[in-house]
Amino acid sequence: MSGYSAKQVLDQLSRPGGHAVLRGDLALVGLPGLVYTPASGLGLPAVAFAHGWLQPVERYRALLRHLASWGFVAAAPGTQRGPLMSARLLAGNLRTTLDICTGVRLGDGDISVDPERLAVAGHSMGGGAAVLAAADDERVRAVVTFAASETRPSALDAARRVSVPGLHVAAGADRIAPPVGHAEAIAEAWLGPVQLRTLPKASHLGFAEGRHWSELLLDGKGERAAQKLARALITAFLLRVVKGERQWDALLDSDVKGAVLAYQRGPLARS
Repeated sequence: MSGYSAKQVLDQLSRPGGHAVLRGDLALVGLPGLVYTPASGLGLPAVAFAHGWLQPVERYRALLRHLASWGFVAAAPGTQRGPLMSARLLAGNLRTTLDICTGVRLGDGDISVDPERLAVAGHSMGGGAAVLAAADDERVRAVVTFAASETRPSALDAARRVSVPGLHVAAGADRIAPPVGHAEAIAEAWLGPVQLRTLPKASHLGFAEGRHWSELLLDGKGERAAQKLARALITAFLLRVVKGERQWDALLDSDVKGAVLAYQRGPLARS
């Protein structure tokens, strides 16, 4: 895609990649949750994804499958589902998920993960949990959040200790975790290279797929436009930072319709 515009890269990366995808159950190795992998491959990169408050991991299946189609092992622990969700414990579950991905041969034993190519990501409080996990796990090479919310312990404080590249995608119409005080504050506190994207029309739940009863309590609902942008942005970022692929830089370097490049500090990855 070298020489292509940001829009062309976005269109490409919002579609499935070239890998056939397998689905598995993390419960088989001791932790509730989902895992999607390419059909085969050794030394693959992996990303552990944390769900939002009250959200089942099934609301992120298409995103996990999408990442697997682009060559990532993508796993999401299905823990901390209740109203008293603990971001600290969910961050620990993310680290355990990375342990599983790196320590267990997946599929029929022909799928493995490179422990030097790991990332964490999350939505809502799960985004805050991803920041907490990255602050305490030196294996993590990249962090992505969607509509991140402040947590206890503080994701904002943890951001000051995260030196790896971070991409934070904020929902401009978010009334649960408005960007100011949440995603924007986390991005500005980030120790390492960082980029903040704002989706002006997206709501807090825009990144979650399908319908769920929690929409009666929380702001918004699943939005296909937000999910398309999220898929393309996280894929471009992880391909660049974790795999070193530069052909997607046009998307990372530019504004695109519906995804304003609101803040950036430092190069996202070494040349």
